Amino acid sequence: MAIRGPRLEFAVGAFLVLALASLLVLAFASTNRQFGIGGGSYPLTARFSNLGQLRLQAPVKIGGVVVGRVEKIDLDPVKFDSIVTLAIDKRYADLPGDTSAGIFTSGLLGESFIGLQPGGDPEPLRPGDEIAYTQPAIDLIQLVGKYMFGGGAGAGAPPPPPHDEATPSPSEAMQP
Repeated sequence: MAIRGPRLEFAVGAFLVLALASLLVLAFASTNRQFGIGGGSYPLTARFSNLGQLRLQAPVKIGGVVVGRVEKIDLDPVKFDSIVTLAIDKRYADLPGDTSAGIFTSGLLGESFIGLQPGGDPEPLRPGDEIAYTQPAIDLIQLVGKYMFGGGAGAGAPPPPPHDEATPSPSEAMQP
Protein backbone atom coordinates (compact mmCIF):
# COMPACT_ATOMS: atom_id res chain seq x y z
CA MET A 1 0.00 0.00 0.00
CA ALA A 2 1.32 3.40 -0.99
CA ILE A 3 1.96 5.96 1.69
CA ARG A 4 0.29 9.31 1.07
CA GLY A 5 2.91 11.97 1.20
CA PRO A 6 2.54 15.70 1.57
CA ARG A 7 3.14 16.19 -2.16
CA LEU A 8 0.16 14.04 -3.15
CA GLU A 9 -2.10 15.73 -0.61
CA PHE A 10 -1.00 19.14 -1.87
CA ALA A 11 -1.68 18.13 -5.50
CA VAL A 12 -5.17 16.86 -4.64
CA GLY A 13 -5.93 20.01 -2.64
CA ALA A 14 -4.69 22.27 -5.46
CA PHE A 15 -6.81 20.34 -7.96
CA LEU A 16 -9.92 20.77 -5.79
CA VAL A 17 -9.29 24.50 -5.36
CA LEU A 18 -8.90 24.91 -9.14
CA ALA A 19 -12.08 22.91 -9.77
CA LEU A 20 -14.07 25.05 -7.32
CA ALA A 21 -12.65 28.25 -8.81
CA SER A 22 -13.62 27.15 -12.32
CA LEU A 23 -17.16 26.37 -11.10
CA LEU A 24 -17.36 29.83 -9.56
CA VAL A 25 -16.24 31.42 -12.85
CA LEU A 26 -18.82 29.36 -14.74
CA ALA A 27 -21.58 30.40 -12.35
CA PHE A 28 -20.52 34.03 -12.63
CA ALA A 29 -20.52 33.91 -16.45
CA SER A 30 -23.86 32.09 -16.72
CA THR A 31 -25.68 34.70 -14.63
CA ASN A 32 -24.41 37.49 -16.90
CA ARG A 33 -22.58 39.01 -13.92
CA GLN A 34 -25.81 39.70 -12.10
CA PHE A 35 -26.21 38.20 -8.64
CA GLY A 36 -29.62 39.64 -7.75
CA ILE A 37 -28.28 42.87 -6.32
CA GLY A 38 -31.15 45.02 -7.54
CA GLY A 39 -31.59 48.74 -7.93
CA GLY A 40 -29.36 49.19 -10.95
CA SER A 41 -32.04 49.09 -13.63
CA TYR A 42 -35.52 50.27 -14.54
CA PRO A 43 -38.21 48.48 -16.60
CA LEU A 44 -39.50 49.38 -20.06
CA THR A 45 -41.89 47.29 -22.14
CA ALA A 46 -42.17 46.75 -25.89
CA ARG A 47 -44.72 44.88 -28.05
CA PHE A 48 -43.60 42.65 -30.90
CA SER A 49 -45.58 40.54 -33.37
CA ASN A 50 -42.67 38.11 -33.84
CA LEU A 51 -39.80 37.46 -31.41
CA GLY A 52 -37.80 35.06 -33.56
CA GLN A 53 -35.18 33.43 -31.32
CA LEU A 54 -35.16 36.13 -28.64
CA ARG A 55 -34.55 34.66 -25.18
CA LEU A 56 -34.54 35.84 -21.59
CA GLN A 57 -31.35 37.67 -20.57
CA ALA A 58 -30.70 38.64 -24.21
CA PRO A 59 -28.80 41.93 -24.44
CA VAL A 60 -30.42 45.28 -25.18
CA LYS A 61 -28.03 47.47 -27.19
CA ILE A 62 -27.75 51.03 -28.39
CA GLY A 63 -25.14 51.43 -31.12
CA GLY A 64 -23.59 48.08 -30.21
CA VAL A 65 -23.20 48.96 -26.51
CA VAL A 66 -25.11 46.78 -24.03
CA VAL A 67 -27.46 49.01 -22.01
CA GLY A 68 -29.74 46.36 -20.52
CA ARG A 69 -31.19 42.86 -20.65
CA VAL A 70 -34.47 41.16 -21.56
CA GLU A 71 -36.08 40.55 -18.17
CA LYS A 72 -39.43 38.97 -19.02
CA ILE A 73 -41.41 37.74 -22.05
CA ASP A 74 -45.21 37.48 -21.90
CA LEU A 75 -48.08 36.99 -24.34
CA ASP A 76 -50.94 39.49 -24.52
CA PRO A 77 -54.08 37.28 -24.29
CA VAL A 78 -56.19 39.82 -26.21
CA LYS A 79 -53.99 40.95 -29.11
CA PHE A 80 -51.69 37.89 -29.08
CA ASP A 81 -48.61 40.10 -29.26
CA SER A 82 -45.46 39.33 -27.33
CA ILE A 83 -44.78 41.78 -24.53
CA VAL A 84 -41.10 42.04 -23.68
CA THR A 85 -39.98 43.68 -20.43
CA LEU A 86 -36.54 45.24 -20.67
CA ALA A 87 -34.30 45.99 -17.69
CA ILE A 88 -32.40 49.12 -18.73
CA ASP A 89 -29.38 50.25 -16.71
CA LYS A 90 -30.12 53.41 -14.70
CA ARG A 91 -27.17 55.16 -16.34
CA TYR A 92 -29.35 55.37 -19.48
CA ALA A 93 -32.46 56.74 -17.77
CA ASP A 94 -32.95 59.62 -20.19
CA LEU A 95 -33.95 57.67 -23.31
CA PRO A 96 -36.18 59.87 -25.50
CA GLY A 97 -39.92 59.11 -25.60
CA ASP A 98 -39.82 58.27 -29.32
CA THR A 99 -37.13 55.61 -28.97
CA SER A 100 -37.72 52.65 -31.29
CA ALA A 101 -36.87 48.99 -30.64
CA GLY A 102 -36.11 46.19 -33.07
CA ILE A 103 -35.10 42.55 -32.78
CA PHE A 104 -31.86 41.82 -34.59
CA THR A 105 -29.42 38.92 -34.92
CA SER A 106 -25.65 39.10 -34.46
CA GLY A 107 -24.34 37.66 -37.70
CA LEU A 108 -26.16 35.02 -39.75
CA LEU A 109 -26.67 32.47 -36.98
CA GLY A 110 -25.75 34.52 -33.90
CA GLU A 111 -27.75 35.43 -30.84
CA SER A 112 -30.80 37.66 -31.02
CA PHE A 113 -30.79 40.99 -29.23
CA ILE A 114 -32.95 44.08 -28.97
CA GLY A 115 -31.53 47.18 -30.59
CA LEU A 116 -32.77 50.55 -29.40
CA GLN A 117 -32.67 53.63 -31.63
CA PRO A 118 -33.12 56.82 -29.61
CA GLY A 119 -35.22 59.54 -31.19
CA GLY A 120 -35.27 63.26 -30.62
CA ASP A 121 -38.20 63.71 -28.24
CA PRO A 122 -37.25 65.97 -25.32
CA GLU A 123 -39.58 64.02 -23.00
CA PRO A 124 -37.79 60.87 -21.70
CA LEU A 125 -39.28 57.42 -21.21
CA ARG A 126 -40.23 56.78 -17.57
CA PRO A 127 -39.90 53.45 -15.73
CA GLY A 128 -42.72 51.15 -16.83
CA ASP A 129 -43.43 53.03 -20.10
CA GLU A 130 -44.02 51.15 -23.34
CA ILE A 131 -41.82 51.72 -26.37
CA ALA A 132 -44.31 52.61 -29.09
CA TYR A 133 -42.24 52.02 -32.22
CA THR A 134 -41.10 48.42 -32.65
CA GLN A 135 -39.81 46.22 -35.45
CA PRO A 136 -40.34 42.45 -35.17
CA ALA A 137 -37.67 39.85 -35.85
CA ILE A 138 -37.09 38.81 -39.46
CA ASP A 139 -37.43 35.07 -40.00
CA LEU A 140 -34.56 34.25 -42.39
CA ILE A 141 -35.84 30.75 -43.17
CA GLN A 142 -39.23 32.09 -44.19
CA LEU A 143 -37.61 34.87 -46.23
CA VAL A 144 -35.31 32.49 -48.09
CA GLY A 145 -38.17 30.06 -48.70
CA LYS A 146 -40.33 32.83 -50.09
CA TYR A 147 -37.74 33.75 -52.69
CA MET A 148 -36.62 30.19 -53.47
CA PHE A 149 -40.03 28.65 -53.96
CA GLY A 150 -42.13 31.70 -54.75
CA GLY A 151 -39.72 33.15 -57.29
CA GLY A 152 -39.67 36.42 -55.41
CA ALA A 153 -43.20 37.23 -56.61
CA GLY A 154 -45.05 37.70 -53.38
CA ALA A 155 -48.37 39.38 -52.68
CA GLY A 156 -46.88 42.79 -53.36
CA ALA A 157 -45.44 41.92 -56.79
CA PRO A 158 -47.20 43.48 -59.79
CA PRO A 159 -49.03 41.09 -62.12
CA PRO A 160 -47.46 40.37 -65.52
CA PRO A 161 -48.63 42.70 -68.28
CA PRO A 162 -51.62 41.42 -70.27
CA HIS A 163 -50.87 39.90 -73.66
CA ASP A 164 -52.29 41.98 -76.48
CA GLU A 165 -53.49 39.75 -79.32
CA ALA A 166 -52.56 42.41 -81.91
CA THR A 167 -48.93 42.33 -80.79
CA PRO A 168 -47.22 39.02 -81.56
CA SER A 169 -45.36 37.26 -78.78
CA PRO A 170 -41.55 37.06 -79.14
CA SER A 171 -41.77 33.44 -80.32
CA GLU A 172 -44.43 34.32 -82.94
CA ALA A 173 -42.42 37.29 -84.21
CA MET A 174 -39.43 35.05 -84.98
CA GLN A 175 -41.43 32.66 -87.21
CA PRO A 176 -41.47 33.48 -90.97
